[in-house]
Amino acid sequence: MIDLRLLREDPDRVRASQRARGEDVALVDALLSADERRRSSGVRFDELRAEQKALGKLVPKATGDEKAELLKKAEQLKADVRAADADRDSAAAETQELLLKLGNLIHPDVPVGGEEDFVTLETHGTVRDFGAEGFEPRDHLELGQLLGAIDVERGAKVSGSRFYFLTGVGALLELALVNAAIAQATAAGFTPMLTPALVRPQSMAGTGFLGQAAQDVYHLDKDDLYLVGTSEVPLAAYHMDEIIDADRLPLRYAGFSPCFRREAGSHGKDTRGIFRVHQFDKVEMFSYVAPEESQAEHQRLLEWEKQWLTSLELPFRVIDVASGDLGSSAARKYDCEAWIPTQGKYRELTSTSDCTEFQSRRLQIRVREGKTVRPLATLNGTLCAVPRTIVAILENHQQADGSVRVPEVLRPYLGGREILEPAAK
Repeated sequence: MIDLRLLREDPDRVRASQRARGEDVALVDALLSADERRRSSGVRFDELRAEQKALGKLVPKATGDEKAELLKKAEQLKADVRAADADRDSAAAETQELLLKLGNLIHPDVPVGGEEDFVTLETHGTVRDFGAEGFEPRDHLELGQLLGAIDVERGAKVSGSRFYFLTGVGALLELALVNAAIAQATAAGFTPMLTPALVRPQSMAGTGFLGQAAQDVYHLDKDDLYLVGTSEVPLAAYHMDEIIDADRLPLRYAGFSPCFRREAGSHGKDTRGIFRVHQFDKVEMFSYVAPEESQAEHQRLLEWEKQWLTSLELPFRVIDVASGDLGSSAARKYDCEAWIPTQGKYRELTSTSDCTEFQSRRLQIRVREGKTVRPLATLNGTLCAVPRTIVAILENHQQADGSVRVPEVLRPYLGGREILEPAAK
């Protein structure tokens, strides 16, 4: 959530952020009104309590009619205090409810607009000309079936659409990707983490995934637990309700976990193969830093993502995501999109978001600097979303006979294998 003091001091900035997101601007005025009621009812409560205490000291000293009058007044004050307390609690609850609906303040340099209004910042690698090489590229599913690596038919039989099996070299390729990604993250100073796939509501809400993203979340009603869509959730909640000494920052974690997404609203999109699925594995980077360090850390996370995609020898571009396509927690987000030959376009493989103090305020995570305690900043960055990375590797490194060249960075994790060969029929 945002700082209420900032809302009071500069409501126009908050309105502009909401407008750029395409969200409800009227929410800002409703929140200002609720906050004013919360503060005024709090003052009213404090005044009545002070009067009640003062009166309580007079009653024992009074006698006769005076005492009776004071007791009568004390009863009225008691009722007034209860009413003021209820008003204060009601206004505080309304303020909190509205505050949780408000997205993070977007960075002033974020391009304004919808999904297609991003700005391309960089382009890396060379897109292959398969025509010049003399063959038509196969898509990842055809390649995966030739290699005996991907089985979507049995995935659908067992679990339904958008589920799959990785088999043989497909399973080995996932393990190689995960191990190589964790190795890079560990070398960069991240602590490897295996995180829970089920979290409590306060963890999911605290990271901002029960707002606009709620439709994509799986909920287990009987247990009141949520399946995570990313290990960002347990990594953000890892230090929930804690105060961290400043000399421990930055804290950097690399979490590996299964991820679950309903993919609501994506009907008819990417239905072929394993590009958009309901369950997948991912290595996620997560950082806790001092607020003034968040922008520099955001650039570092982006550099680590670029290093990873470059090591996989994939052509990709970096985009500055537009305001209307940001998640509610993100002040700014960069996506790295790899070229997918059979689609003839770049598609998202990784993203990194600067969430500033938005999540830490919700999760009550603070940093102590001397006698000062304040919220810190959190950031996240995908290092390897496995299925999409497999899609990009198979399509970009395929050869005319249906085999696939293995990027050098993965070869030590595949027993030195340089080529994935089509499976024997």
